[in-house]
Amino acid sequence: MVNMDQKAKFYKVYASLPLGLRDEIVVVVDDEPLTWKAARIEVDNDTKKGSEILEKLKKLGILP
Repeated sequence: MVNMDQKAKFYKVYASLPLGLRDEIVVVVDDEPLTWKAARIEVDNDTKKGSEILEKLKKLGILP
């Protein structure tokens, strides 16, 4: 379900974030604002929402 290449890129970006920034909203999916931490949980669990998060972050240019 989740693209493994995009998932690896997400983890690389996530790992480089300062700890305080991980509590900031990064993306909105289904009218729900998600922080980096919440996004990571969705990506970790290979959910449909996790896939949507990765797609949106790619479109926003946050993921290379």
